[in-house]
Amino acid sequence: MEKELQPFLDYLSQEKGLSANTLDSYGRDVSQFLEFAAAREAAEAREIRKSHILLYLSGLKQSGRAAATVNRNLVSLRAFFHFLIRQGVIIQDPTLEMESVKPVKKPPVILSEAEVERLLEAPDPLSPQGLRDKAMLELIYGAGIRVSELIMLNVGDVDTKLKFVRCAGASGRERVLPLGGVAARWAEAYLEEARERLLRARQDEPALFLNSLGGRLTRQGFWKIIKKYAREAGIREEITPHTLRHSFAAHLLEHGADLRSVQQMLGHADISTTQMYSGIARRSMKEDYENHHPRAR
Repeated sequence: MEKELQPFLDYLSQEKGLSANTLDSYGRDVSQFLEFAAAREAAEAREIRKSHILLYLSGLKQSGRAAATVNRNLVSLRAFFHFLIRQGVIIQDPTLEMESVKPVKKPPVILSEAEVERLLEAPDPLSPQGLRDKAMLELIYGAGIRVSELIMLNVGDVDTKLKFVRCAGASGRERVLPLGGVAARWAEAYLEEARERLLRARQDEPALFLNSLGGRLTRQGFWKIIKKYAREAGIREEITPHTLRHSFAAHLLEHGADLRSVQQMLGHADISTTQMYSGIARRSMKEDYENHHPRAR
């Protein structure tokens, strides 16, 4: 079947316009499968059965390959056998009705309250950048907003006197959220002492949080910031820009907040998404009980 591989790749290049990297990926996936099949007495395309493909994909899973890798191989093989049918080499597609592997969804990383405290204390508020970073971290943990919502905030979206923040989610639906006193105080300090110094000559910039050039801070910029402070705070978990939002939700539920209220604050359309944090909170309480109650063991 190796003789059909190059015409297949030529077809993908000329008819589908795929990039060189994508062609390499398809070629590697199909070539490795063909070697696997040939070793099991299926050296010709018409000898390939669904069982060969299932066995191959199962072997990938058992070797520890990620679901995304297994699914990519299935996509490559589907394209290859579709091409063979198109060319009249085979009359039946062995990948027909084969389902993709469902990826295992990892639970979000939740920081302990002590870890959050260390992270929030890491920035140096005596510098403009440090004060900005302190205000951002406090705002995410204090209101539970998404990073995309944080960087899109304009100056008028945060009211530090009435203690609320107005943001728009991915769907464009606006949410007005309560803002804790600590977050409000640091946001106010940033506005009064640091933003003007970061703004430089760009007086018409409406963004609340600015980069070193006076423009709107990007998601990538915030990613670097939180990674830096996580290292300084001695946090070992691999955190993401969403980690403080996850921790906000779990900590509220641990302290008895109503699930529906947390759902509204997070902007989840489906409460089942919010219930994920409830499960994490219950596990945390169970661990606390087992670790601290004298009759737990």
